[in-house]
Amino acid sequence: MRRASSKLLSHLHYQPHPKSSLSLLPKELITQLSSLSTTTTTNEPKYNHPSQGHLKTHNFLKPTQYLANPSQSFSTVVDPQSPPYQLSSRQRKSKEKSELEEAFESAKTAEDMLYAFKEMEASFYERELGLASLKIGLKLDQEGEDPEKIMSFATRALKIIDSNEYDDSKPLSLNEKLSLSMTLQLLGSTCYTLKRFNDALGYLNRAHRILCLLEKEGSSSGLADINAVLHAVLLELANTKAALGRREDALGNLRKCLEIKEMTLEEGSVEVGNSNRDLAEAYVAVLNFKEALPYCLKAMEIHKAQLGLNSVEVAHDRRLLGVIYTGLEQHEKALEQNQMSQKVLKNWGLSSDLLRAEIDSANMQIALGKYDEAINTLKGVIPQTDKESENRAVVFISMAKALGNQEKFADSKRCLEIASSILGKKELNSPLEVSEAYMEISMQYETVNEFETAISLLKKALAMLERIPQEQHSMGTVCARIGWLLLLTGKVDQAVPYLEDAAGRLKESYGSAHFGVGYVYNNLGAAYLELDRPQSAAQVFGFAKEIMDQSLGPWHVDSIEAAQNLSKAYSAMGSYALAIDFQQNVVHAWEYHGPSAQDELKEANRLLEQLETKARCASADGSPLKGSPSCQTVEVTSTRSSRPRVSSRAKP
Repeated sequence: MRRASSKLLSHLHYQPHPKSSLSLLPKELITQLSSLSTTTTTNEPKYNHPSQGHLKTHNFLKPTQYLANPSQSFSTVVDPQSPPYQLSSRQRKSKEKSELEEAFESAKTAEDMLYAFKEMEASFYERELGLASLKIGLKLDQEGEDPEKIMSFATRALKIIDSNEYDDSKPLSLNEKLSLSMTLQLLGSTCYTLKRFNDALGYLNRAHRILCLLEKEGSSSGLADINAVLHAVLLELANTKAALGRREDALGNLRKCLEIKEMTLEEGSVEVGNSNRDLAEAYVAVLNFKEALPYCLKAMEIHKAQLGLNSVEVAHDRRLLGVIYTGLEQHEKALEQNQMSQKVLKNWGLSSDLLRAEIDSANMQIALGKYDEAINTLKGVIPQTDKESENRAVVFISMAKALGNQEKFADSKRCLEIASSILGKKELNSPLEVSEAYMEISMQYETVNEFETAISLLKKALAMLERIPQEQHSMGTVCARIGWLLLLTGKVDQAVPYLEDAAGRLKESYGSAHFGVGYVYNNLGAAYLELDRPQSAAQVFGFAKEIMDQSLGPWHVDSIEAAQNLSKAYSAMGSYALAIDFQQNVVHAWEYHGPSAQDELKEANRLLEQLETKARCASADGSPLKGSPSCQTVEVTSTRSSRPRVSSRAKP
């Protein structure tokens, strides 16, 4: 999605970017910004009509139109005996300034605006140039100029407008507060471009506070203008929070963006449909497929009604819907949506989108166990890709997955080697895409127990992601996978820092209650137990159980495992009452599963009996009787040997 800041000025005169359907500034606000007096304050007398207030017509009013007394009438009859009318020096200066303002307002390009602005600097006080500085900054941003140059004008505008905001004798008007908010938004946008995300967040939060106050205070006539700027700020806040890894927080801003669109646009408009899809994509990015589904379905419903079944927008909706159904493990539905999407994309000649959809289709066929069909699909895709392209590497990764499921391991490994060879040449130019591909390849090596190769690839991916500040969530995922593999191969000391890093990053990115964070805590607790740190283990196992119960439910297998691990941790600490309590919860949970979990229930009861015996021995002697066969310490084991369910970022 294109950043909101770069569209603020484009919406003054240009068409919006096709990807984001939001019209950030409605026509009325555009007119106001274009016609606002370029100067903010002046010591010179103003000649605008009193009814104009802070606004003026698009062409600046001539200073001779109104004098000190606007109601004074003038004779239109020229006395031939009168000497020629001479302007005073003050009037001449005012006229010159008005002409300079007109030249600035009529400028069409940034270059022309800069030339006119340079002329204005010689005639205007610095405090009169705030709005003109903002307009130039927005124009430079719209034309993709150097962000440092944009920053200089935005900073100048803020300094001038800020000096007026804190002048108690002349509080800012609604339009001046909107200009201040737009200036802060531009600064936030530019800081984002410069990867100064914390600075961006500061500017944008301040703009958000101002606009929220205006919402509460504003009249209905100004609400549309406030919402237009607020939408731009919220969109930029979402981008910035996502870049800082705070994707869960960003979702709140995107939901508010959708609310504004629904409130200001006609019900069922295409732009509202696009906003619903954008929000669905955001939920997919945090692997929350259940929440994503209704927004994607709403987007498709709107696009069908407005654009027809065979429109490109509906095709994109279907492709995203396929990803969501895949995440929900409804693979038949996913494949159905994907195939309908492909038909439309083919009719429209969108070869690039069609290629990715065909690869998605093959992966869905693999998920359904249709390995031969998947291989045939991928064989048909290979001729459509360039020999050294990333797309070809992705095809070979999927081919390796299908072959691996058929236990054709030599052929699978050969495909992975081809993919790795292609990707190795793309590391500098496409670090994000290559790092994601390396993560996929590492998973294939995990399935054939080549853990060292898998770890090596993940470390390469991590090194590339460290150069991309916006990918904190991906870094968290990679750290989690590295930690898991190190734990699995007995390198517990090395695993702990990766797992601790992963827990922090994923919690910041997805929220503290996300199931992925729970899996990391489960593995981190297992590592602490093996390092004889039962108190630390009990703490993180407690976090894991709380998360699993909330996100998956108390009867889910992983929630039961978290309770089992808590029992082990408290047993290792000698807190047998707590250990027995959690072990009883495990027994009850497996009983809930019925006959399908008889083996698990039998093992849970065995461990419960051991704990009860141990507790009796400890109670009789005041300490565990390690010499007695009936009082042997309950064996502490790590988490299940399956790979942790901390998935790489889903891609629409």
